[in-house]
Amino acid sequence: MKLLKRPLTLVLSLSVLVAAACGERERTAGEGGARNSNAKPLSVKGSDTMVILGQRFAEEYMKQNPGTVVQVTGGGSGTGIAALINGTVDLAQSSRSMKDEEKASVLKQRGSEVVEVPVALDALSVFVNSKSPVRALTMTQLAGIYMGTIRNWSEVGGPNSTIILYGRESSSGTYDYFREHVLQKKDFASAVQTLQGTAAVVNAVSKDPNGIGYGGIAYAKDVRAIAVKADDAATGIEPSEATVADGTYPLSRKLFFYYTKNSSERVRLFSAWATSPAGQMLVKEVDYFPLVTSSTPSAETATTSSQATTATGQ
Repeated sequence: MKLLKRPLTLVLSLSVLVAAACGERERTAGEGGARNSNAKPLSVKGSDTMVILGQRFAEEYMKQNPGTVVQVTGGGSGTGIAALINGTVDLAQSSRSMKDEEKASVLKQRGSEVVEVPVALDALSVFVNSKSPVRALTMTQLAGIYMGTIRNWSEVGGPNSTIILYGRESSSGTYDYFREHVLQKKDFASAVQTLQGTAAVVNAVSKDPNGIGYGGIAYAKDVRAIAVKADDAATGIEPSEATVADGTYPLSRKLFFYYTKNSSERVRLFSAWATSPAGQMLVKEVDYFPLVTSSTPSAETATTSSQATTATGQ
């Protein structure tokens, strides 16, 4: 019996030491987890039109804020808004305004109102092949082309060739905007070839002499963005920073961030930074247009939401 006591004592002593060591590791890991809680990635999802802009925002913001991680993905404005509604994303990017029913869904599902922050201006542009002789189209002609009542380029001053239509998928904010403002909420022709992202639309048009497409101005590479006329009597207006800022280009629009009022401070800070001078410099770098001074209540909106959130202790 005496021989058994010493090994048993030794085993018990080792067990206590191992348990103490494990406890210390767990405590240290817990403290480290608390210290690194702010390193959780800030997730941004939505508009494919805005992906290049969101990624530049993220890259520069992370440089200026070491330890911060911002992840940006596309999928379409509708996809980003749906993710905001169900709480799987911190911030949604959208190339169209949120609908009232979507805002109501956020309030119902997330228990918070939505904060809308314009972060850039865009000219929704109509692209034709660089060899096309067509330089301008009216809004009525655009509607006719995309609804399928105008099918040949000769009907709008071009060659005797069938018009090949390229467009965006239905989850796209650009699709919704074009349908609402050009087609007056009527349906697209079945002949429209829907593509994932404006880059794909531009690539198709650049290779198709009879093609036509639409999308954000920043993607206008190796194609021509034509002038658009409000009506037959109007002068064709080309998309540019000046014509978008003064509203004379018929398809001018804002690009938005959306998040909930009860979002964490890191979401509000990132959004506010995007509208700061540093953020707006990046807008120009990616070929969108910065917000004009008179149209930046977004910073005030973000501040208001920040105060409301602080008041609730979030």
